[in-house]
Amino acid sequence: MTLFYLRMAAFFMAASMIFFLAGCGAEVETGSDAADGTNAQRTGAEDAVPPVEPTPEPTPEFPDLQAELTDDRFRSTVSPFANFDFLNHTYPLPRGWQNPDGTDITLEGGSVPAIPGTAGEDISDEEKARLRAERRIGMSHVVTKYFDATGDGQDEAIVILKIETAGNAIPQIAYIYEWKDGKPELIWTFRTGDRTDGGLKDIRPENGMTVVELYGQDRFLLGEVETGKVFGDDAQLCCPTHFTRTVYKWNGSNFIRQGDRWTYLVADPSAEPVKNYGDVVNEREKARKYK
Repeated sequence: MTLFYLRMAAFFMAASMIFFLAGCGAEVETGSDAADGTNAQRTGAEDAVPPVEPTPEPTPEFPDLQAELTDDRFRSTVSPFANFDFLNHTYPLPRGWQNPDGTDITLEGGSVPAIPGTAGEDISDEEKARLRAERRIGMSHVVTKYFDATGDGQDEAIVILKIETAGNAIPQIAYIYEWKDGKPELIWTFRTGDRTDGGLKDIRPENGMTVVELYGQDRFLLGEVETGKVFGDDAQLCCPTHFTRTVYKWNGSNFIRQGDRWTYLVADPSAEPVKNYGDVVNEREKARKYK
């Protein structure tokens, strides 16, 4: 009997030990799993790479092509021009920028709006013709400068107007007046192109003559119009790479170009310029054509 009880006690003791060890193992395993999960979660958070936001491309800044033209030079005079109102004045229009009926243009407060003269296709031919006939050039005042353009020791007035195109284009017209018989008298008018395409960069006096700088390679004035593009001058319209300097002398009735035409780099005006570049290009193309 005693032996029986001893065996039963040993059995229960062994069973209790097994359950105890199983419970500890489960607890340790559960704790280990939790620890592993926590570590895995923490490690994943540490290793995660935050998304990179795309950096927007900066908007390019276009150069101010009117900076020299509208600076403070030659903005005052002691001549009678000082009291004349060019903001409310009538101007003739040059060839290529004329109203259909040939009328002049009158600024009011420095500008006059354009009348497009266009309409949709769903109107009669007569109505289209009427609208085209009513088309009018728009203008706005850019700057008036005063300096001796003719070499007579007296200030002339140089008025620059911008043709309104309802866009980014800035074709312009220059008017040079002398003071005669108590009022301005127009002695030269010329038009210029749009930005890189022969746009007006600067106009100023030099040694009794008038210097004109136009954007583009070998661009200059013939009477009242600017010359066209030289072959290969393909700079973007917004951003000229070259400009041309020419000099004009008043002979009592006309401004006559003097000397050579010099093409400069916009980025480095101090670099050696190219003389009469259009002639160089023409000779090169002629040689290639007949080679």
